[in-house]
Amino acid sequence: MKIWCCLCFIEDDEGEDSDTMKEGFPVIEGNPEGNSENSEDVEMQLGLSLDMFRRRRGTSDEVDSWSSLDDMISTRAPLVANNSGEAAPLAVRRVVKWWPLNRGPRRYEGESSSGVAGVGGSSSAIDDLQHKRARVLPSPNFFHSAAMPSETGGSSSSADRDYNISHGSSVPTNNEMIYHNFVWNKVGDENSFDSNGDKDDGDENGTSKLEDLEVRMDLTDDLLHMVFSFLDYVDLCRAAMVCRQWRAASAHEDFWRCLNFENLKISVEQFEDVCQRYPNATEVNIFGAPAIHLLVMTAVSSLRNLEALTLGRGHLVDTFFHALADCQLLKSLIVNDSTLGTGVQEIPIHHDQLRHLELIKCRVMRVSIRCPQLQHLSLKRSNMAQAVLNCPLLRLLDIASCHKLSDAAIRLAVTSCPQLESLDMSNCSCVSDETLREIALSCANLHVLNSSYCPNISLESVRLPMLTVLQLHSCEGITSASMAAISHSYMLEVLEVENCNLLTSVSLDLPHLQIIRLVHCRKFADLNLQTNELASITVSNCAALHRINIMSNSLLVRLQIEILDPFLVFWIFDCGRILSVFFDVQKLSLQKQENLTMLALQCKYLQEVDLTDCESLTNSICEVFSDGGGCPMLKSVVLDNCEGLTTVQFYSTSLVSLSLVGCRAITSLELKCPCLEKVYLDGCDHLERASFSPVALRSLNLGICPKLNTLCIEALHMVVLELKGCGVLSEASINCPLLTSLDASFCSQLKDDCLSATTTSCPLIESLILMSCPSVGSEGLYSLRSLANLTMLDLSYTFLTNLQPIFESCSQLKVLKLQACKYLADSSLEPLYKEGSLPALQELDLSYGTLCQSAIEELLAYCTPLTHVSLNGCINMHDLNWGSTGGLPFEGPSVYSSYGNFPHENIHGSAEQPNRLLQNLNCVGCPNIRKVLIPPQARCFHLSSLNLSLSANLKEVDVACFNLCFLNLSNCCSLEILKLACPKLTSLFLQSCNIDEEAVETAISQCSMLETLDVRFCPKICSISMGRLRAACPSLKRIFSSLTPS
Repeated sequence: MKIWCCLCFIEDDEGEDSDTMKEGFPVIEGNPEGNSENSEDVEMQLGLSLDMFRRRRGTSDEVDSWSSLDDMISTRAPLVANNSGEAAPLAVRRVVKWWPLNRGPRRYEGESSSGVAGVGGSSSAIDDLQHKRARVLPSPNFFHSAAMPSETGGSSSSADRDYNISHGSSVPTNNEMIYHNFVWNKVGDENSFDSNGDKDDGDENGTSKLEDLEVRMDLTDDLLHMVFSFLDYVDLCRAAMVCRQWRAASAHEDFWRCLNFENLKISVEQFEDVCQRYPNATEVNIFGAPAIHLLVMTAVSSLRNLEALTLGRGHLVDTFFHALADCQLLKSLIVNDSTLGTGVQEIPIHHDQLRHLELIKCRVMRVSIRCPQLQHLSLKRSNMAQAVLNCPLLRLLDIASCHKLSDAAIRLAVTSCPQLESLDMSNCSCVSDETLREIALSCANLHVLNSSYCPNISLESVRLPMLTVLQLHSCEGITSASMAAISHSYMLEVLEVENCNLLTSVSLDLPHLQIIRLVHCRKFADLNLQTNELASITVSNCAALHRINIMSNSLLVRLQIEILDPFLVFWIFDCGRILSVFFDVQKLSLQKQENLTMLALQCKYLQEVDLTDCESLTNSICEVFSDGGGCPMLKSVVLDNCEGLTTVQFYSTSLVSLSLVGCRAITSLELKCPCLEKVYLDGCDHLERASFSPVALRSLNLGICPKLNTLCIEALHMVVLELKGCGVLSEASINCPLLTSLDASFCSQLKDDCLSATTTSCPLIESLILMSCPSVGSEGLYSLRSLANLTMLDLSYTFLTNLQPIFESCSQLKVLKLQACKYLADSSLEPLYKEGSLPALQELDLSYGTLCQSAIEELLAYCTPLTHVSLNGCINMHDLNWGSTGGLPFEGPSVYSSYGNFPHENIHGSAEQPNRLLQNLNCVGCPNIRKVLIPPQARCFHLSSLNLSLSANLKEVDVACFNLCFLNLSNCCSLEILKLACPKLTSLFLQSCNIDEEAVETAISQCSMLETLDVRFCPKICSISMGRLRAACPSLKRIFSSLTPS
């Protein structure tokens, strides 16, 4: 038994050229187990091969000369050698795959595969027989254009892959992925292939190297069935490629009950074969497939258990609808965007079991539907002139946008369905009040009615007592008298009225009304509503509205108002620019009220207020939301984009969250809210003075307030404070006893006295960033002794000349960043290794500094506890040469000793050298460095990452580090010599280096764990030579190379 897997059918919207490229020739391979098959079985396996060749090659003489299946096989199929070296007979040949399948994983540009192209011949066949996995051969065009033939044994180049991808033959599209597997034989005799579709190279015992690395996992059929039940078709087809057991499990008919060929190019022969394989399928989808009439007739005649059928984008003749009676179990039929019959004849749809029918956007003159069990019918957007219905159990009818249906036709169709509960007749411009009256009399159970865009209805004389949902959008005839008629629908729960320009007032007494929407009613001025269950009320863009009177004892959700505590009566008076609210609410939302200037509230249960985009609100709004303003339980206030606010003052003991996003005019902010936990000030870029005293904030970001010059914070729970970018901040009082992180980057006016006061009031600071704070001097740095927990200090881009205050004040410092501190003397760092300063220091950043070569060498030699060192952009660094003495020209005292100055003559001689703890060394963009030498004597046993990229004059790299995992030499365009003795190296980046491939091959041969190699844009390394690199380093998994073949 074969299962159809997904990847050989092509999308409809692809062009003929693409189809030509994507089709290929069948590959006939031997049956290793010798299972004999008669010619009929072989012909069934080949399926539509002759048809595909004729369709692709036209009427070529070669194809026409194939008088039989045997002729075609003998012409096209390669011979498979058996153990005796003879060609296998036809009976044991079979098709396992169609081009253009490539089962390999998707690769990115420049990435080389791990497979090696196989060599044709008997050895290839033997390997294939041993591994029993399907082998993929490319189309004939590939052999004419490939950069290197497979017989050479080299790996496929990037150029080859680029050719395949550009012709759509390497990686299928998402929609193709569902049908790319084509034919799998249940006999289980596939030939081996690797991720590129090439043959796996077996060893002398016939065992694949890939299989040596496989993690074998045995699952019972029941477990596989359970797991596969969660997979879609694409994943099922991929799972079928794993092994015989998975292939058999994925072919179980339980997973193929639904045959989905939507928007896929499938021939009638292919579809017939699928139907024969899965006769118990219950669902079929052939929407967008070619020749849908022939396909659907095949489905109707072959699948007797068919329950759901979906089709469309084609032409269906009346014979299909007559044949529906043969599908006795059919319950759902969906036809979309199709022409039914000749377009002028009546189409009969008669079925005793059909329950769901959709004829959407269909072109037909007249339909006659007689389905006694039908409950759901949709004729939406179909251009029929008449619909005759005999469906006594119909409950839902959708005739929306059926413009050609006359008023009489609609009346005849709807009134023939006495059990109707839901009717959508929107965009039926011919419908009238008379038709609605007839419907009301005939359909006593009608609950849902959508009469939107029906200009001729007014509902003035229509009575629908059981109606629960009524939608009236753009109904020009709806007036205040219509509302009087609607009030008789005492069961109404949802009422939507939009763009009804003649409506002036709404007065309703509906006890069950829950949701009401009144939107874009230009003349609507008065709302009187009495209900017991009101949950949501939306009134928007009603320019003439001046009075709202709502009586309810419900849990009101919106007026954009939400009431959760009952109160029998409340009033909302909207008098132009002043809104007064007197009721108990939990949430009040009045967004985009551009003319609202003042709001008066007496709502003792109000918790949330949203006044977004109320541009005219004034500063007096703050009094409403402060203590004594009428909202004692207020927790959240949103005043986003209220550009009329300039001075904001809140004094509230209940406020928890405040949002002032986009209030660009605010210059002063004062918050005395002891429970305030969240404040949002994005876009308040004109804020000059801010006071948060007291607040319960745990974090605060004022970096988006560049004009802030005065700051006062009293937050007992604050942990993180960001002042980054407050360039004019000169006065700051920060009292946050639990503060652990302070970022004051670019606070150029921050002075020593402010820093001293902050360190005294915030003794728990662990991370302090003072980057680009030029006003901070020695006095401020000495104040850091108050920070006993300080572990991270950033003084980058400052004018420091002396680091002694840091050495004396920050004994627990672990990270010190001194980027671009160009005024530091060469002797500034000597206390680190001569006096044992900062004994806990682990990370040191001296990037873009001006330290001389000798100072850098001594630092690297004697600061052995350092684990991370950054020397990026150091122009005075010439070489990194630790030589035979391990970079220790003299033996200094331990960094933990308290020695003072010492003579050089006392530092020689000690044979015992300490191990470096260095793990990461970054020397990116050092223009004058020419040589890097790190021998084993350097004792860099912990070095795992070395970054030397963008060092344009670097010529020689000689590294011997046992634990080095990452080495980056990208854009070292002068690199010529590379020597590596790094057995644990996993990633090597040589992008845009001028090194030749022999040097690379020699270097990586000593790296037994190397997995990633990047040689893109290396002019002396061509992509077709990746095989040599893989041979030199068998552990390589990924090679990134440019696409140029030479």
